[in-house]
Amino acid sequence: MKVLGLSGSMRKDGNTAILVREILRRCEDGGVKTEFVSLAGMKIHPCLGCEKCREKKWCVIGNDDWNEIAQKVMACDVLVIGSPTYYFDVCGHLKNFIDRTYSLYHDRKLAGKKGVAVAVHANKGVSRTIQTIEGFLNTHEFSSLGSVKGTGYHEGDVLHDEEALKRARKTGDRIVRLLKPRHD
Repeated sequence: MKVLGLSGSMRKDGNTAILVREILRRCEDGGVKTEFVSLAGMKIHPCLGCEKCREKKWCVIGNDDWNEIAQKVMACDVLVIGSPTYYFDVCGHLKNFIDRTYSLYHDRKLAGKKGVAVAVHANKGVSRTIQTIEGFLNTHEFSSLGSVKGTGYHEGDVLHDEEALKRARKTGDRIVRLLKPRHD
């Protein structure tokens, strides 16, 4: 897989998923292989702070969906990761996922990948959400390919945010140019 789209929203087809999928659609149109994963309906336990991952080199919590998603993140070239804005930050479910990636940090298992931060808000807080996602990407030594901010509350509202859709398309095009260089 080349590009993994990860929506942290608990709305499987909500505004965050729409923007992430718009980026992926542009990648697919450009001939780049993609996969979309939604955390909606998945079980992601919070980090226990046990530090056992330092020795095991992997999160020791094994009774949820984190392991499968982490494997997909490790296998991708570009991660497009998105969250709705809850109280001026990422939603709790995505934060649980991010916190558990501490187990991948010790050996820099995600270093060198590319990343895109996506966030949606109703009317405030999107910048802080982007900062949190970019903090995750920077900590793991991803190279940033930018961010996409959208506005919407009810499912589908972000489809009326023309600027966000335009930015998502441009971001998808940038990914295609990166992964499929032109040979003139």
